[in-house]
Amino acid sequence: MSSNHRPPTARPSSRGGVGMAARPTSSLRTPSATRIGTGMPPNTSRPGSRGGSTSTAGVLSSQIKVADRPVTQQGLSGMKMGTKGPQRQIMDKTYYLGLLRSKINDLTAEINKLQKEVEMYKQENSVYLSYEKRAEALAGEIKDFQGQLADYNMVCSYQFLILNPVSSVLCFLKVQNDREAQSVDIIFTEKQAKEKLIQAVEEDIERQKKVADDIIKDMSQENQAKYMEMKTANEKLCQELVVQQQELDALNVKEESLRVEIAHSQVKQEAVKLYEKLHELEEHRNQMVTEDKNMGSPQEERERLLNILIHTKHTEKTNHFRKVIQRIDMDLEDHQDFLETFEEVKSQELERKAQTEANIILLLERSSRNVNRMKQISSVTNQELKIMQEDLTFKSSEMQKSQSTAKNLSTESQRLQMDLQKMELLEGKMVDELASLKGKIEQTKKDLEIYNNLPALKAAGEEKKKKLQDDKEKLTKRSRAFKKIMEHLNTEYERLKSQLQENETHSQLTNLERKWQHHEQNNFMMKEFIATKSQESDYQPVMRNVKRLITEYNKALVDSLQNTKS
Repeated sequence: MSSNHRPPTARPSSRGGVGMAARPTSSLRTPSATRIGTGMPPNTSRPGSRGGSTSTAGVLSSQIKVADRPVTQQGLSGMKMGTKGPQRQIMDKTYYLGLLRSKINDLTAEINKLQKEVEMYKQENSVYLSYEKRAEALAGEIKDFQGQLADYNMVCSYQFLILNPVSSVLCFLKVQNDREAQSVDIIFTEKQAKEKLIQAVEEDIERQKKVADDIIKDMSQENQAKYMEMKTANEKLCQELVVQQQELDALNVKEESLRVEIAHSQVKQEAVKLYEKLHELEEHRNQMVTEDKNMGSPQEERERLLNILIHTKHTEKTNHFRKVIQRIDMDLEDHQDFLETFEEVKSQELERKAQTEANIILLLERSSRNVNRMKQISSVTNQELKIMQEDLTFKSSEMQKSQSTAKNLSTESQRLQMDLQKMELLEGKMVDELASLKGKIEQTKKDLEIYNNLPALKAAGEEKKKKLQDDKEKLTKRSRAFKKIMEHLNTEYERLKSQLQENETHSQLTNLERKWQHHEQNNFMMKEFIATKSQESDYQPVMRNVKRLITEYNKALVDSLQNTKS
């Protein structure tokens, strides 16, 4: 296009729109408007000249940038100031090269930083071996100090036990003995009650035996002989019952074991089902055989079936007739009741009829009176009417007062009934409290009877004290024996501990375990560091987002330029 070969003599575009073409020169010579080679800087050209700027002094202070001269379809446009107008209309190759250089510089700086950190970690790993040896030595010292501390603690505990062993043991034994004494008293009372009950039952048994012996003595010789035979038979049957009970228990145990075996075996379960089915079939076969045996000739069977049918028909008819007779009996009973109560019902109905007739007469009288009153009211003067109205209002107010008093009386009766219920509840509570107080009084009387017998209580206390002293001596002996056992076990423990510490494999294993823990910790830290750095250096989503925004922005710019051209 011819427009692309024009010399750059166009005026720079103003802020408002595209720059207009400059005045055409003769013979297409190179313009000499900018005075190249003189000592004047480009920003200090003469105002109003072709090479100078037509802007104010604020424009002179801004510096011209190469990136502010984009290439358009019409060639290079005039220079634009950095602070005036839009920056770039279209992102070209130079822009992307500059952007890539800046990103490459950032990446190189980040890589250098990571390399420094890697070198630092290498130095720390090299120093780690010396620290590890030092840590092992310190761990050995810590173990020694821990052993000494355990020895000192044991000495202190033994010293405390030697100084005050009796008081703590005595308090513990006192509490335990009190608890056991209470339980023993309860058990003793229960035992006495059970012994009394057993003694009463034994006495009753002896009494019954004596009665039976007296009855046997009074018997004749024959009855005594029969009784002895029956007694021997009874004893024999009891023995047989015991034997059979033992056999039954053994069979039950065997049955339970067999059931367990069958439950654990599928084949045995199927065999049991088949045996049950076979047993049912055998029973059915035996039933059919018995029926076949009982069957006679066809004539006999026919007669038997006819008899059965006749019997069933007769039974059905008799049942039907019984139901009919029961229904007729019920109807007769109802009629009998009606006849018995007829006189009473008749008298009641007559009384009701007389009452209704009297009510009708009263209503007729009242209606006639009202008619007469209406006739009188028509002839009543205004003054009499006012008097009657006042009388009516007075009577209505009195009626309202009576209604309110009735309501008040009903509420008062309800309140009094509630108070009565409360008093009944209080009376019940007082009765319960009185019964409980009587029980407490009886209990206190029993306690007083017990505590009045001071010599018995002192004797019981002395016996308990002796028992506690014996228990104390036994426990002191046991504690000494346990102390000796503990000393023996402590010496054995210390010997084994020293052997274990002197064992080389144990020390190597402990050191290896520590190293393994340290390496695991370092590995975990490095994994976390690598993961964080990989997330920080992942520029792919940012790059995709930037590309998408650039394409959208360029497309919008191209559309806007096309719209301005059109």
